[in-house]
Amino acid sequence: MSFADHYSTISARYARYRPTYPPELVDVLADRAPAGIAWDIGCGTGQLSVPLASRFARVIATDPAQAQLAAATPHERIEYRCAPAEASGLPDTSVALAVAAQAAHWFDWPRFLAEVARVVQPGGLVALVSYGVIVLDGEAGAIIDRFYREVVGPHWPPERRHVENGYRDLVLPWPAVEAPALAMTATWTRVELLGYIGTWSATVRMIAREGTSAVEALHHELAAVWPDGEARTIRWPLTLKLARR
Repeated sequence: MSFADHYSTISARYARYRPTYPPELVDVLADRAPAGIAWDIGCGTGQLSVPLASRFARVIATDPAQAQLAAATPHERIEYRCAPAEASGLPDTSVALAVAAQAAHWFDWPRFLAEVARVVQPGGLVALVSYGVIVLDGEAGAIIDRFYREVVGPHWPPERRHVENGYRDLVLPWPAVEAPALAMTATWTRVELLGYIGTWSATVRMIAREGTSAVEALHHELAAVWPDGEARTIRWPLTLKLARR
């Protein structure tokens, strides 16, 4: 089946610059799921798959983009498979946790729910995780915010609305499980942050349509307020929706 492939052309950069999830998130998932297999859906290059392997004896990580999987971090307890979220190929009632991190907004939602209902064991945990616009203090944060909204804003795919509204419209049809407020943080240099911005689907689309001039302008603008080599803390509030199958 076809899928929204925004990242195959930048998989190496995606693996290098995308942030990883905090241990607290993995603890929340593992503590609320029964013992068994974790299924990381739309795993990309393994940003959540690897942390999950610290709490689950086996992680099956699926993504429809083979280029993403080729750049994923290997781990002895992770099995990477090329498969769409809506047709995983997994056996019925075979996983204890089904989690989609920064991925569910790309899915064919009715087909995805049907697949989750088939694959997750009774009593298993279903989780959606997302992070939105970065929070960065000072003038650098204002520059990034303008770039996000005004420069690449017209290039965001329509599915981005789900991220911006906290997955409000992606409804899980099973009993909700309480989730704590969590955030993801990173301490990055300016270069690392710019590498991350280069993995945004909107940035990839803008460059393909218009070239790199707007990104180059962002580099110059940030360099004027953020010295080389200086690390700063970046924060992303997490959206976390849990349900009991």
